[in-house]
Amino acid sequence: MNKIVLGVLLFSSLLFSVEWSKDLETAFATAKKEHKNIMVLVEGENCRWCKKLKHRTLADEAVEKRLEKFVTVKVMREDAFAMSELPEVKGVPTIFFMNEDKVISDEILGYVDVEDMIYYINDIEKK
Repeated sequence: MNKIVLGVLLFSSLLFSVEWSKDLETAFATAKKEHKNIMVLVEGENCRWCKKLKHRTLADEAVEKRLEKFVTVKVMREDAFAMSELPEVKGVPTIFFMNEDKVISDEILGYVDVEDMIYYINDIEKK
């Protein structure tokens, strides 16, 4: 019985997992080609709030399902080239919601829970 439950959980996590790019240029090219918005997650190597955001909020099934409409990219704050392509980052985690032309729709600084993340996504989709 435990093997069946574990199998179902693993299978469902594969269905809803978000495909994260690690390259901004590729992400912007994909967004332009597919006419999608972009969500950029800037994280720090030793940031515990970044880990919490990824494992609790961004791994939530409802959030993952909503993020399928976006091109998603993760950038490390320590990556000087990537950081030069983004607006000033005041702390990590930071999330930028941008359109395909690199115009920022919204910015989130710090950890947010599932409910707040869905609120932000809804707000972006209305714009």
